[in-house]
Amino acid sequence: MPAKRPPIPLSRERIIEAALHIADSQGLRRLTMRRLGDALQVEAMAIYHHLPRGKDALMDALAEHVTAVHVEPGGDWRETAREWCRASRAALREHPGVLALALTKPPKGQAAMAVREQTEQLAEAGLPDAAQAVRALRAYVFGAVAVEVQQSGWAEPAGPEDDAEPWLPPSRGGGSAAADADFERGLDALLAGLTRS
Repeated sequence: MPAKRPPIPLSRERIIEAALHIADSQGLRRLTMRRLGDALQVEAMAIYHHLPRGKDALMDALAEHVTAVHVEPGGDWRETAREWCRASRAALREHPGVLALALTKPPKGQAAMAVREQTEQLAEAGLPDAAQAVRALRAYVFGAVAVEVQQSGWAEPAGPEDDAEPWLPPSRGGGSAAADADFERGLDALLAGLTRS
């Protein structure tokens, strides 16, 4: 009889990964600490050792996970801003189940650091009022992704028994050239507006 494999140690990363899977496949409403514990094969109370504030901390961690984006500075501020917007869009599209959290939770932890980093990059590249520009860019990206997810036909499923088609972000074979073109067109207009401001 083969020896049993030792259980994989519980970690904050494993908890977040399992929570993202539940939110993306079953909907954020179905993400409970008990269901998360079942998915991780641990008692729900074990999760609190890694997230002492429980579900509040989990929701913050999920929002941070999809909004803490970093890019290397480009040749000028427009290139840096464009790469940041593309990376943010990709991160948000990867996990539509927690999009609502990204839209409503203020940046904390790594997400707040990423916003500061982006502001500093744009300011150092010569963009006046970089903080205002970052707010406008974030609003555009978040709004654009919300519209994309809505138009894709993906809706938060009520449970695993739903027949709804799963959302497939570009990295998993989904996405469309039209959505990409719309996003880039809007981004061009926003960057042009920032240049005139």
